[in-house]
Amino acid sequence: MKKLITFIILIISHSIAAQTFSISGRVTDPEFNPILFVNVYILNSNIGDATDEKGFYLLKNLSPGSYELEVSAIGYSKKRQKVILLNNSLKIDFILVPEAIKTDEIIVSAGKYEQKKLELPVSTEIIYGTKLLERNFRNLESAIRFVPGVNMTEDQISIRGSSGYSRGAGARALVTIDGLPFYTGDTGEIVWEMIPTTEIQRIEIIKGAASSLYGSSAIGGVVSAITKDISLFPKTMINAYYGFYDKPYYKEWDWSGELRPFNGVTVSHSNTIDNFGFNLSLTRLEDLSYRRDDFSKKYIGFLKMQYALDDESSLTFLANSFNKRAGNFLYWKDSRNALINSEFVSSNSIETNRFLVGMIYKNLLNEKSFLLLKGNYYRNNFSDNGIPQNISTSHLFRFETQLTSGLSERILLTSGFEVIPAKVKSNLFGDPDAFSAGLYSVADVSFDFPLIVSIGLRYDYGKLDSLESSGSLSPKVGINYKLYDNLVFRSSLGTGFRNPSLAEAFTSTSTSGIIVKPNPLIKPERNVSFEFGVNYSFQPLFELDFAVFQNEYFKMIEASVDQRDGKIFFYNLLRARIQGFETSALVNIIPGVLKANVGYVYLHSKDVDEGKALKYRPRHSLTGSLEFNNWHFGLGIYFRYQSRVEEIDNELIDLGIVRDGNLRVPIYQTDLNLSYDLISFGIPAALYFNVKNLFNYNYVELVGNLKPIRNYSFGFNLIL
Repeated sequence: MKKLITFIILIISHSIAAQTFSISGRVTDPEFNPILFVNVYILNSNIGDATDEKGFYLLKNLSPGSYELEVSAIGYSKKRQKVILLNNSLKIDFILVPEAIKTDEIIVSAGKYEQKKLELPVSTEIIYGTKLLERNFRNLESAIRFVPGVNMTEDQISIRGSSGYSRGAGARALVTIDGLPFYTGDTGEIVWEMIPTTEIQRIEIIKGAASSLYGSSAIGGVVSAITKDISLFPKTMINAYYGFYDKPYYKEWDWSGELRPFNGVTVSHSNTIDNFGFNLSLTRLEDLSYRRDDFSKKYIGFLKMQYALDDESSLTFLANSFNKRAGNFLYWKDSRNALINSEFVSSNSIETNRFLVGMIYKNLLNEKSFLLLKGNYYRNNFSDNGIPQNISTSHLFRFETQLTSGLSERILLTSGFEVIPAKVKSNLFGDPDAFSAGLYSVADVSFDFPLIVSIGLRYDYGKLDSLESSGSLSPKVGINYKLYDNLVFRSSLGTGFRNPSLAEAFTSTSTSGIIVKPNPLIKPERNVSFEFGVNYSFQPLFELDFAVFQNEYFKMIEASVDQRDGKIFFYNLLRARIQGFETSALVNIIPGVLKANVGYVYLHSKDVDEGKALKYRPRHSLTGSLEFNNWHFGLGIYFRYQSRVEEIDNELIDLGIVRDGNLRVPIYQTDLNLSYDLISFGIPAALYFNVKNLFNYNYVELVGNLKPIRNYSFGFNLIL
């Protein structure tokens, strides 16, 4: 009997051993987009596979036993996982996260064509769209605050001290979406909340004057939003969140007696059918706010369509719409009522309707040359319920032709011209119109040794309604020298200019205790920008970057109060100087699992004639983060610090408009992010939990405006 049992066991064991099984699955990025050509193989063997266009792999003819898989792709952190095959096949999906340090990052915005980041003569930064979703950034300006060298005063961006605060009139950084400029025709301001963050693949930030390529609005730099590629197969995304603001730090500030909620949902779909593809998304956002009279309800629509005319040419259509109904919180009543609107504020609600439509034609002439034709229209309508009511409607058109040509193996020439007419109808600015045109050419020259020289020149013409026309030349020169593969030097010298916006020249209004008058004598401003930088990396462990910079501004446009009549107007400073240095470090503490980065900026800004600091420029700024990602779990801690600004709008305080407006402190903000993906359960979804302003620290960026108190949010991202 025992011999029979032993015989049966031997037969069964042999039968199992003779069977073969498989390991299969899918490899995606954190947004569940498939990653092509990922190597999936079994260590210490010759068994492996590469993922197909949908991210699938298959390892077959495997005997029962213990194995260790390694999954790797260029630009992503490696992953390893031990598995045991018994008597069935396994399905194992993987999510690969982008590497913390990547020497081959591609930048499109610096030269208006694809270039490697480490081959540029200027400093750049990249924010990836996955971080916007994970950290629940529904307004791009919130994410930009954590970029070294970039400060925000409310919604006004300042790159290396280029701007203070101009009350929504004008901007010294150009924002584009897929290369189309994104500023209004009346105020010239950037409407950050209109940009659909769920549709962004990455954000490229170019620091320093970029007028030689981009013209007037790029005197301080460029922020370029690149939208997601269109999916090759049907893909639907549902992204939603719910959150609430904690109780204020002081009981006296608790005006509502309840937790104030906020929420949002986005539904998007992407697909390609033959030569035609599209991305379509609709977003609804609602925020009852931690401040009284500061509620908002927003709707964002986005459409991207692309048609391949043939193998060398394509046509892309973009549409972005934005509707907002919101409260109108301008500044607090006083420091004991910091979350209640001032009684001077004459309106308590606003409505805006904006949309941008654009068309891009691209023709690949040869391996190194291509032609771009771009056209877009941006309509902006704004109104409030103040007395008198403020209404403005602007129309901005833009047409550009760009030709990038490989003149030889070592010379690449990018040339183009653009025209930008604008028309405004408003009781704030009157009914002025504007016209500008530009012609540019930039050559990038490579040598036998590792040196790249960039030389560019642009001429711009501008005319603001009844003001005198103006013209400006903007030359630039930049060099990039790679001493070793991991040690790169860069330097750039260039000039920039900016025409005043229609709002800066023609605003005439009296509202909320503030009287603004026009300045028909206002002139364009110019600057000379210099940078020297060095980048050192030791792959895959760390990367260090250091840069010194100086900007000289001539006839810089700032807002001030006329001492003769007490009215605010925009005028030209004779001269301003901004100097400083910037350093950052990225460290892979445990490659692929734990990483950290830190950035510090020292900024010395000065009104040369008055001998004092420029308004709203912090002298010291520090940003940092620590991120862990393993076992389908993510943890991130983010921190930023800004020293107390030296100069503010003291005139508003002296006139009694903003009570206790001189109260300001250094900024300390700490955020916490937790995430977990459900791919191990076969569900293409991720869960997020965020705490913003973890320690409920109270601070202002602009006089009389307390920034968000501690808030919590829960969200998910589901791909169908």
